[in-house]
Amino acid sequence: MAARGHVQDPNDRRLRPIYDYLDNGNNKMAIQQADKLLKKHKDLHCAKVLKAIGMQRTGKQDEAFNLAQEVATLEPTDDNSLQALTILYREMHRPELVTKLYEAAVRKVPLSEEYHSHLFMAYARVGDYKKMQQAGMALYKIVPKNPYYFWSVMSLVMQAISAQDEKLAQTMFLPLAERMVEKMVKEEKIEAEAEVQLYFMILERLGKCVEALNMVRGPLGEKLTSELQSRENKCMMMYQRLQLWPECNALSYKLLLKNPDDWQFYLSYFDSLFHLMDMSWSPSEEGQHCVEGHVTTTVAEAVKFVVDRMAEEDKKDSRPLRGPYMACLELIHRLRQRGCPDDKELGDPLELMVQFFGKFGDKPCCITDLKIYLHLLPPEQHTQFRNRLEELVPLGEAGEDGFRFPGDTKALQRHLCVCQLSRALGLQHALDTEGKLSLIAQLKAHYHHGLRFRKSCLKTELQFSDMYCLMAAHVYIDLWTENGDENMLWQCLGLLEEGLSFSPSNAQFKLLLLLLFCRLGAFQPVVDLYSSLDAKHVQHDTIGYLLTRYAGSLGQFAAASQSCNFSLRFFHSNQKDTSEYIIQAYKYGAFEKIPEFIAFRTRLNQSLHFAQVRTERMLLDLYTEADITLSLEESVKAMGVCAEEEDIPWDNMRDNRDLTVLVSWDPKDRELTEEHRRLSLEEESVWLKVRSLTLRLLASLALLGHAPSPRNSDKTNENGVTTKSSTLQNLLSQLDQTLQTAARITEKQTKYPFLGPPSSRLASALSSGSCHCQASALRLSLTLQELETAGLDDSSELQSQICNTFKSIVVQLQEMLSRCKGEVLEMKDRRLKTQPSLLETLVFFLETVCVVLWVASYSANVLRPLKSSLQKKKKKKKDTCTAMPVVLCGFQEWTSGLQGVVTQALDHVKAQEAQLTTLKLAALTLEEGDQQTQEECGFTRVAMDKVQSSYLGSLQELGDLLRKRADSLKSLKI
Repeated sequence: MAARGHVQDPNDRRLRPIYDYLDNGNNKMAIQQADKLLKKHKDLHCAKVLKAIGMQRTGKQDEAFNLAQEVATLEPTDDNSLQALTILYREMHRPELVTKLYEAAVRKVPLSEEYHSHLFMAYARVGDYKKMQQAGMALYKIVPKNPYYFWSVMSLVMQAISAQDEKLAQTMFLPLAERMVEKMVKEEKIEAEAEVQLYFMILERLGKCVEALNMVRGPLGEKLTSELQSRENKCMMMYQRLQLWPECNALSYKLLLKNPDDWQFYLSYFDSLFHLMDMSWSPSEEGQHCVEGHVTTTVAEAVKFVVDRMAEEDKKDSRPLRGPYMACLELIHRLRQRGCPDDKELGDPLELMVQFFGKFGDKPCCITDLKIYLHLLPPEQHTQFRNRLEELVPLGEAGEDGFRFPGDTKALQRHLCVCQLSRALGLQHALDTEGKLSLIAQLKAHYHHGLRFRKSCLKTELQFSDMYCLMAAHVYIDLWTENGDENMLWQCLGLLEEGLSFSPSNAQFKLLLLLLFCRLGAFQPVVDLYSSLDAKHVQHDTIGYLLTRYAGSLGQFAAASQSCNFSLRFFHSNQKDTSEYIIQAYKYGAFEKIPEFIAFRTRLNQSLHFAQVRTERMLLDLYTEADITLSLEESVKAMGVCAEEEDIPWDNMRDNRDLTVLVSWDPKDRELTEEHRRLSLEEESVWLKVRSLTLRLLASLALLGHAPSPRNSDKTNENGVTTKSSTLQNLLSQLDQTLQTAARITEKQTKYPFLGPPSSRLASALSSGSCHCQASALRLSLTLQELETAGLDDSSELQSQICNTFKSIVVQLQEMLSRCKGEVLEMKDRRLKTQPSLLETLVFFLETVCVVLWVASYSANVLRPLKSSLQKKKKKKKDTCTAMPVVLCGFQEWTSGLQGVVTQALDHVKAQEAQLTTLKLAALTLEEGDQQTQEECGFTRVAMDKVQSSYLGSLQELGDLLRKRADSLKSLKI
């Protein structure tokens, strides 16, 4: 605690030990220390709040809240209590209570700058922009400082941004904000750059581009100094908005003379040039072309300008800049697009690219620079281009294996760039199998040779030759996908494992290994790989799909739960963290960033991945826990699933996945397209809809109510049963429609690039029969409700219908189980073969068994009282000869049939476990004709062991859950 002057508050000294215990995570000692202090000083409110913090952190939320409210109702004004309560409410995710706290403090101490400031920030946390505006002005009146005034102005802008009515924003909030700033301008009170930035933002949002431009060009614009060329960038933005192409062109020209490597200005220079040409614009005969100076109006002038920039770079003794050379290729590309013959004036693209490679080939950026212009080369020049580049690569003499190697890292980078460009041109893909195997041998030789340069590398740094290893892995994948030779995949895994042993920080190795293991159905090694990537913040949204897509589908339920938590922790902290960023932006005057933070938060809340992970996590918890540790009803209640209301923003769904996170040098015709992205999003959205409806249907089933409703009673609407059944009916019809849409999507059989988005679980779910079997089972619950209302006496047709459904469900489960038959991992001709789809089908079978058992449990709850009332009637009539109703016999047959299917499934899983356990991987042939050294074979065996171990783990978890479900099935009696 800070000392006040030279006299320390005695309470600070008393509270210090409690703060220390809380800071060190020793919450129990903090509570004990607070209790001791409160015995001596009953009125020490802060001690009570610190005790509440300790209780909150030890899981006693309700007690902590009650204790905090005792202090809050007293409306404390001491700084210690207020700060402690703020911390507590933030940990409880109740920021709205902080506002009430400081509203009371401000009422009691109306002239406190500190409390007014805290009140403003409290409103910022809950996003109450109107009250923020009022608090900002109240603060400015007490302490007339510019930042407080502009807090109020920014709050007006935020009211405009968040307003549902755009007209209101344009006619009220923004004009008022503009007038408030203009008042300060007229009074010459504008002091900081942030205030000018805010003025610019207001004018821009009002569409007053001319005024914004004049402001930036005027004296206020001189304050825009924090970013390089901030003033010029804003001018350029306004020129483009106003379509002032002469000014845009002239400014770009002027800035490129100063910095010929600034790529954004080359683009605006070319854009404006072609706009001017389309307008047939010409400068006036007198005076300057425009306020910014000289304007380029012809292609000839632009060609000369670019050629002159290149000539200047050629004259330099120091290393040249890339910009002018790339601008030359960009101009050729644009001229060809327009069918303009002047592109020949710039030279032959092949020669220009060879020249570019000569200057920059030893830089890793060379491949990304040239790849976007490879389309300028006709196919007949591709081989010639590669040969010309190879001539510029200094390699040593050929060794025993016939390969020539680079002598230093610069030569290595040049050779690597040639290999990358060769793949981007499609020359590697055109090779036959022998050619590809020969290429792999060459790439591996270069990779192993390049490892000698690692002496200068730290352990956390990448090896210079890592990309050879990655490219060889890509060629292995080509062979596997084209020929179906799984041996290529095993060698690929071995090579990547070897690469990771030398470069433990290489994210591309990890990502590709992660993808390959998932494709093989081995989830166990994937969690550690993803963990070691150390994904930060938004990466859990952008690349988390690589992990969570396979999390629940491969039988590793504990690991799947952990994987979902990786992502969910980030999403849940997003709301709190973003509020803190916004507060910091207000404090430091970074007003431009505030709308960005709000948009970022919204984008995350509407994330497809967030909705998927949340839904899958809840389903996973139900399948692994419901009716094992808690009843289905208790589980659904604990999760807060609402059957009636949808919590997924379908209309505003954002696909935040980074689908190009894996490095690829594939040619354009094999790359990910916008159509692929659209189809992937559509597929994932429909699958999410199926899963979300399944979750809501299970919630609806749990809440149907087990007490029988009085027959022929008017009270059925009052007790909610009819409402619940109509919800169930509505959800089932939605599921039917969604499954029809899903069938249409899967008929397309869209194939994505291997390194693109993974296909969703939609196709395998439909082909396994799980969706339709679950829908049949859930529909049965509605029919049972009809029986409950009608009773056993007058419902023979309904009973027959129910019995037929019972039989149909058992048949569907038998068919599903038959699709799971086969060996997940087997040895054929001393080679290893996998069938990972069997694991996914087995998981779908287990999920369906769970749903059927919950419906069976509901059925028993409906039939039990009906049977009981029937027996009472028999006793009264003393009639023992009456036949048992069809539905009761049918139910007993059904449970018996279900037990039979689950027993068969358990036997199948046990047989698979036994087969996997006895499988001796040491007997595999790896060396013969596989181009692998003994050491490489070792890495391949490591990968095989991981797959085998993962399969075993999956089967064990599936077996455990099936056994638990079998036990609960035995207890189902009526």
